[in-house]
Amino acid sequence: MAEAHQAVAFQFTVTPDGVDFRLSREALKHIYVSGINSWKKRLIRIKNGILRGVYPGSPTSWLVVVLTTVGSSYCNLDISKGLVCYIQRHLPQGYGPYHTPQTRALVSMAVFSTGVWMTGIFFFRQTLKLLLSYHGWMFEMHGKTSRFTRAWAVCVRLLSSGRPMLYSFQTSLPKLPVPSVPATIQRYLESVRPLLDDKQYHRMETLAQEFQDKTAPRLQKYLVLKSWWATNYVSDWWEEYIYLRGRTPIMVNSNYYVMDFVLVRNADVQAARLGNVVHAMITYRRKLDREDIKPVMALGIVPMCSYQMERMFNTTRIPGKETDVLQHLAESRHVAVYHRGRFFKVWLYDGSRLLRPRELELQFQRILDDPSPAQPGEEKLAALTAGGRVEWAQARQTFFSSGKNRAALDAIERAAFFVALDEESHGYDPGNEASLSLYGKALLHGNCYNRWFDKSFTLISFKNGHLGLNTEHSWADAPIIGHLWEFVLGTDVFHLGYTETGHCLGEPNPMLPPPQRLQWDIPERCQAAIESSYQVAKALADDVELYCFQFMPFGKGLIKKCRTSPDAFVQIALQLAHFRDRGKFCLTYEASMTRLFREGRTETVRSCTNESTAFVRAMVQGSHTRADLQKLFRKASEKHQSMYRLAMTGAGIDRHLFCLYVVSKYLGVSSPFLAEVLSEPWRLSTSQTAQFQIRMFDPNKYPNHLAAGGGFGPVADDGYGVSYMIAGENTIFFHISSKFSSSETNAQRFGNHIRQALLDIADLFQVLKADS
Repeated sequence: MAEAHQAVAFQFTVTPDGVDFRLSREALKHIYVSGINSWKKRLIRIKNGILRGVYPGSPTSWLVVVLTTVGSSYCNLDISKGLVCYIQRHLPQGYGPYHTPQTRALVSMAVFSTGVWMTGIFFFRQTLKLLLSYHGWMFEMHGKTSRFTRAWAVCVRLLSSGRPMLYSFQTSLPKLPVPSVPATIQRYLESVRPLLDDKQYHRMETLAQEFQDKTAPRLQKYLVLKSWWATNYVSDWWEEYIYLRGRTPIMVNSNYYVMDFVLVRNADVQAARLGNVVHAMITYRRKLDREDIKPVMALGIVPMCSYQMERMFNTTRIPGKETDVLQHLAESRHVAVYHRGRFFKVWLYDGSRLLRPRELELQFQRILDDPSPAQPGEEKLAALTAGGRVEWAQARQTFFSSGKNRAALDAIERAAFFVALDEESHGYDPGNEASLSLYGKALLHGNCYNRWFDKSFTLISFKNGHLGLNTEHSWADAPIIGHLWEFVLGTDVFHLGYTETGHCLGEPNPMLPPPQRLQWDIPERCQAAIESSYQVAKALADDVELYCFQFMPFGKGLIKKCRTSPDAFVQIALQLAHFRDRGKFCLTYEASMTRLFREGRTETVRSCTNESTAFVRAMVQGSHTRADLQKLFRKASEKHQSMYRLAMTGAGIDRHLFCLYVVSKYLGVSSPFLAEVLSEPWRLSTSQTAQFQIRMFDPNKYPNHLAAGGGFGPVADDGYGVSYMIAGENTIFFHISSKFSSSETNAQRFGNHIRQALLDIADLFQVLKADS
């Protein structure tokens, strides 16, 4: 095969005259280019490490300090207060570069200036860290900012100005604080009060008090010790115990999906759309490697942690019998592609040059046109990543640890990311509401074997040119992949573009070597393991009911007229909808982020509160006046916003209790309170999808360039998963999941209740009539 010959750098034969070597010039050229690229990346990392390490300083600022010191010396002004002379006296004596007095003086001034410069940097960074530890600004009402907060904002803006790199603020971010046990217990009891009757609450109160008095002090000491030693006291345990140690399938249970622009069509040619998008993704990766991406800033001035971006590309989850591990590579020069039951390896570079979109289009079109059949066992191979983790780990060790299977598996696991070329067409047709749900189902699980669920993300391409992502959850949270997706979609439409016939701009290069077909040798025992995993995955996928819809009566713009936060408005509507759907309240999970702290990930907002349940009960009873209902709603909204802010500022409930539970397991300490808390099911799990993290285009000028967000599977067997995106000023997208096997849930029914709840609350404030 051609690719086999290209892989050999030299050949030799033994003859009577000796050994005859024949070098492959093309292969040696690739080896040389690969080495040069590796050294370039190393030098870039070294340079970035230096620039990041001295931020907010710079080589220019160092030179200014040196010139100031030297200039003052020539003016007979000793700004060092004798330190330059002291350094000069202690420089090594003898011949060499320090021989002349002038040289010794210049070296002394350079040493002194460098010390002053480094001291200034240290002072600035510690000052910024202290400033970033202040979170009072989050709790001040909009438009009523205190003088202290204004002064604080000016100081932060001054210290974080300049041109920061992606990771410039990492060491200036404060550590996530460990809340006090009494505060966490008090907030926990308050959160479960609306869910328990008096007897149940008294029992839980007794368990909590016993835990607080007897067990918690010892566990808290260990946790505080970890917070001193580790960068973040939660994140490593969260990644390991919540994600990597899970033995159930990650498809549906952990992975989530992201949708394309749904109200505009970019290109109908499948290969062309992929060419642009893959090129944009690798461009983003190059910016990521060079740290040439601006850090995400809250309010435009407060930096947020960027560490999760490090493993976005070249990352795979490797199965293990007890725990999985994340394999992250510094570099990958290819993508793995799946089409019609076959796996391919597509190179992204020609030498050191990134392939142009038109060249990538050609490579993907070659795969689409390839008529070769799948090898025995190849078609459903990826079902192993969709089934149980133990079964996948055993199969991987038994059948993929050597030979061609190991080489082919390496090509997938060491790829920058995975690409799935589907033969079906999906997208959103506003005239066919079911189309959005079918689109979501295709992204969430596909046919259970046309996604590699272990890759950091799978880029899914449908026949009609629409795209989407299926993302593995352990390496990062949704806003991180959302940042990439915003860049990619904006670059595709507003920077790369297409020809009138729908192809990528530029000319194809037919001299490029074709994509490499991966070779497998899958025995019958392995095929049986694949089929077993497929049946497990198929049963799980078939049980998922997904209902996605666009709520069109209003969006963020009208909600603001109610003088409340859009997120609180939707969350209270979800409580009203759930009570109408199930006739009761339930423990509700809303994901909040803790990226104001170093290596922060998420915290839980328990959005079923005493205040929200009081409002819901009043709405359902129908006997309260409009003024009373408005008052109850505002109390519920203010409570929700307060809880969200507490979660963002490290004063949440669940991550603290989770870590105390982990410590108790390490110490072999039994706690009935923690065991009960950690076993409580989240029957309503919710998340808002972030948007407009990057200003790739003006949403007011292009209002229809909206992605529909994404979704995930239900967390509890008898519960709902709800993801929503408040998309611009005039619409909201919802993604609701449940299980057909539960007789208590129905995703479409719940979706209709959500619609009505939103309308009822808006009508309560008469904003719909005022807007019309």
